[in-house]
Amino acid sequence: MLTLIKNGEIYSPNYLGRKDILITNDKIAFIDDRIEIPDNFAPIQIIDATNLLVVPGFIDSHVHIIGGGGEGGFKTRTPELMLTDITTSGITTLVGLLGTDGTTRRMESLLAKARALEEEGISCFIHTGSYQVPVKTLTGKIEDDIILIDKIIGVGEIAISDHRSSEPTFEELTKVAAAARNGGILSGKAGILEVHVGDGDGKLSLLHEIADKTDIPIRQLHPTHINRNEELFRAGIDYAKRGGYVDFTTSTIPQFLEEGEVKCSMGLRMMLEEGVPVGHITFSSDGQASLPFFNSHGEYAGLQVGKVSSLYHEVRDSVLEEGIPLETALKVITTNPAQVLKLSSKGSIQTGKDADIVFLQKETLTIDTVMARGQVMVEKQVPLIKGTFE
Repeated sequence: MLTLIKNGEIYSPNYLGRKDILITNDKIAFIDDRIEIPDNFAPIQIIDATNLLVVPGFIDSHVHIIGGGGEGGFKTRTPELMLTDITTSGITTLVGLLGTDGTTRRMESLLAKARALEEEGISCFIHTGSYQVPVKTLTGKIEDDIILIDKIIGVGEIAISDHRSSEPTFEELTKVAAAARNGGILSGKAGILEVHVGDGDGKLSLLHEIADKTDIPIRQLHPTHINRNEELFRAGIDYAKRGGYVDFTTSTIPQFLEEGEVKCSMGLRMMLEEGVPVGHITFSSDGQASLPFFNSHGEYAGLQVGKVSSLYHEVRDSVLEEGIPLETALKVITTNPAQVLKLSSKGSIQTGKDADIVFLQKETLTIDTVMARGQVMVEKQVPLIKGTFE
C-alpha cells in the first residue's frame, strides 16, 4: 500500500516547512519538497494536507488500558480503554500498566489487552508490576519479563510517597531499578522504572538516594504525577536539573487544581523558564485511572476517571495559552517519551520511522486526521476504524 501526503506543513516535531511524505505500508519512505507520481504508476492513496499541520503521532507513556481504580470498593473499578478514545486523541502509541490494584487487575490481562490494541491498529507496550513491592511479574522475575516478553519494556508503576504504596525501602526500590536496568540492557529495551509519586512528605527523596548512592543512572527512573502539588513540582524542577526525567499527568479534575495541582500547560512553561531542558520533560494522561480524592483522615471520598484526550489538550493549551512554540510543546508527547522508552521507530517524522502521523487544523490546532502505522484511523474527526466491541 502506497500513500502520498501532499502540501502539509511538517513538524517533525522540529519545523521542516511544506513538504510531501511518501508512505509504504507502515513506514515513512521518503520526504521531499515535492513528490510527483509517474504516469501509469501503481495505485496510490493521496491525502491532501493543504492548510493542515502534519505532526508525529502522540505517545502516551502511562495508561491504565484495562482500567484501574478500586479505591472505593469493587464498584469503583474503572472500565477498559476503547480504541477510538485513543485514536481520536491523536495517540498512536501507548504504554499500559497496573496501578493500586495488582490483585483483580493482573499482568496476564494487561498483556492480552496490549495485543488486542495492536490487532486493532495501534502500537502498545506495557510495564510489569503495579504499585506494590515485591513486584508481581508474569515469569516470576523482572529481568525475565523484560527479556522474554516482547511487549514488556519496563517496570511500574511502583508507588512512593503515597498512603496507598507498599512503603518500599531504599534497598527494595534499588533492587527493582537494578533488575529493570539489567533486563533492559540484555534485551535492548528501556528497562525504565516508572515511579508513581504521591503527595507524601518523602517526595523524590528515594530517587535522589538511588542516584547518590548507587551506580544506577538517574535517567533509568521516570517519576510521574510530578505536577501533583506545588512542593512536588518544585522538587521535580531540582530533579530534572540534575539530569532526571520528569513526567506530568494531564488528567485532572477542578478539585485537584483548586487544591494546588499545577496545570500541565502552565507547568511546562514554568519548568522551561526555570532552565529545565525540554528533553527532560514528558506528559502522560494516566488514562482510565481513577482520580480518587480523600478526606483529611485519608478516607475515600469519591473519584472520577482519567481521560487520554487530556494528553493533547494540555499540549494545545501550552501553545495557545502559554505561548510555547508548537515544535517545543510537541516534544513532550513525541520525541521525549520515545527517547525515555527507547522506541526508536516512534516519536518523529523521519524516513524509516513508523508512519504514525497526526494532522492538525492550522488555525485552531484541532486534531483532524490520524494515521497509525500507515493506516488512516480517523478522518476529518470521524473514526474510520473502531474497536471490536464499539
